[in-house]
Amino acid sequence: MAMRLGVLDVGSNTVHLLVVDAHRGARPIPAFSHKAELRLAAHLEDGERLSAEGETLLREFIDDALQIAEDKGVEDLVAFATSAVRDAANGEEILARIREETRVDISALSGEDEARLTFLAVRRWFGWSSGRLLVVDIGGGSLEIAAGIDEEPDAAFSLPLGAGRLTRDWFTADPPSADEVRKLRRHVRAEIARHIGEVSRYGAPDHAVATSKTFRQLARIGGAAPSAEGPYQRRVLRGGDLTEWAEKLAQMPPAERAALPGVSERRAPQLPAGAIVADAAMDLFGLAELEVCPWALREGVILRRLDTITG
Repeated sequence: MAMRLGVLDVGSNTVHLLVVDAHRGARPIPAFSHKAELRLAAHLEDGERLSAEGETLLREFIDDALQIAEDKGVEDLVAFATSAVRDAANGEEILARIREETRVDISALSGEDEARLTFLAVRRWFGWSSGRLLVVDIGGGSLEIAAGIDEEPDAAFSLPLGAGRLTRDWFTADPPSADEVRKLRRHVRAEIARHIGEVSRYGAPDHAVATSKTFRQLARIGGAAPSAEGPYQRRVLRGGDLTEWAEKLAQMPPAERAALPGVSERRAPQLPAGAIVADAAMDLFGLAELEVCPWALREGVILRRLDTITG
C-alpha cells in the first residue's frame, strides 16, 4: 500500500523536511521539499551548548514543518538530528523539550547509524551489481565512511571532520593562511589514516561512491552535469581534478569561490575544508574517482522505515 511519508532532517547546516510517496519495493518519489539553512553548528556556545537562539530557530522551523506535513497529507513523520545536536552538551535536553511540546519524536542518530543508513540508500540506488561498495559522506559536522558487500556494511564509522566544523575550528581568516591549510591537511589525514585498516581488510571496493552537498559541489566544479539535468546523469569526481581544486579553493577569496558552478554563497566559506577532507579520503583509500549518488541519509531513513512498517 502506498503512503505519504515525511522525513525531518536536523542537520548541522540545513534543516530539511522531505515529503515522499512510497511503498515497499518501490522507489520513494519526492513530493515536496522545505528547507532552511539554520547553521545550527554555528550556534554552539561555550562548553559546546546550543544557544537559546539556535533552539528558537529550530523550534520555529519544526512548527512550520509540522504544519506543512499536515497540509501535504503526511501519514507518518520520521525525525532525526545529526552531529550539531548530537554533539551539543544540551542536545538531548533540547530534543526532550521538543518531544514534549510538539509530540515529534526526534532522535539524535549516532555517527555510525548515519554511515549505515547512508550506505543502505547507496546500495539500493546502485543495486547488487555494484559489488563491494565504499561510501564517503562529508556533512557539516562529521565525515561518515561505510563499506560492504550487503545492505548492512562490514565497516561503518564517523569522524569529527565535517566541512563546517573544521572551518570554524582551524581557520581564522578566509582565505586561510598556507600554514593553517597545511596544519588542517595534516590533522585530517592522520584522523582518516587511523581507520583505513577497518575498511581495507575486507578488500578493495568495486565501486566507490560519494554523497553530500560538499561532494556534489566539488564534482560540479570538476565538470559534472548540473543538478538541473536530473538524478540519472552519471556524475563523477576525479582524484586528479580534486587535488588541484583543493589547493586552488583554499587560496580563492570567498566571492570567487561562490561564483564557481554549483557553489552557493553560504556554502563557499566551508568548501576549502570540505575539499581537503575529500582529497585526503580519496588519496588514502587509493581512489581514482568517486561516483556521486543522489540518495543519502534521508533516503536511507525512508527505506529503513518502509522495511519496518510494511515488512
